[in-house]
Amino acid sequence: MLSYRHAFHAGNFADVLKHSVLSLVLDYMTRKEKGFHYIDSHSGAGMYQLAEEYAQKTGEYKDGIAKIINDEDAPESLEPYLSLIKSLNLNSELEVYPGSPGIAKAFVRRQDSSHLFELHPTDIQHLEDFCQRWRKVFVKQSDGYKGVLGLVPPPSRRGVVLIDPPYELKEDYQKAVKTIIKAYAKFSTGTYIVWYPVVKRNFIEQMQKDFTNSEVKNLLQVEFCLEKDTDEYGMTGTGLFIVNPPWQLAAQLEEILPYMKTKLGSTNTSYTLKQLIAE
Repeated sequence: MLSYRHAFHAGNFADVLKHSVLSLVLDYMTRKEKGFHYIDSHSGAGMYQLAEEYAQKTGEYKDGIAKIINDEDAPESLEPYLSLIKSLNLNSELEVYPGSPGIAKAFVRRQDSSHLFELHPTDIQHLEDFCQRWRKVFVKQSDGYKGVLGLVPPPSRRGVVLIDPPYELKEDYQKAVKTIIKAYAKFSTGTYIVWYPVVKRNFIEQMQKDFTNSEVKNLLQVEFCLEKDTDEYGMTGTGLFIVNPPWQLAAQLEEILPYMKTKLGSTNTSYTLKQLIAE
């Protein structure tokens, strides 16, 4: 369909969760000298201007990153993420917000390589422009699901895979899980992050079943919901499935989630964190 534009949603509560986790995972990967592959199946534009029409039309960032960017009481676990956002907004005004490639660019080193996939004809142009001075980055306008499977296992046997589709089609829920299951069969030591929106609970329950019926091990699930589940149209929450998470990530999320509820949520807000599949 290719109608989805993340520029409408950049910096919202879902991005806060997704990108804080991605920052922690990438920070952990850089603690070893050996290089790694970063693979992003649905990369988007790379960087978003919050003053432009798309972001201003919805203003979702105002109820997300804008509420916490300058909070002195933010937990230590958010420091890698918040420091990154602050470094991009040096005038103390929130003007830009990174997509997942922008997050990755801040962490990857000379020995690491990045592989970014995007199909949208406008976003791929923005992404290519964003990556012009980025060494060892490979941008392709092609199917990210197939791209992931074509790149694992990486030569270094170290890798982080982010699967973050727009879920315009309900088939994306199943395709995201199937891609991870297939990739895991080829590269079982990689770290995989799958983002999902909470729109229809039955789609998420099916994702859980597909994972638990597979050979995948060590899977953490985190979910943050602003509102209770509803049959009405619209995203009420956000979640991540994380395969082979860094050992301290669960403890870090135990700090982040209640903080997000206090700063971004309401009386109807809830969160869950569970080891869906044991190691």
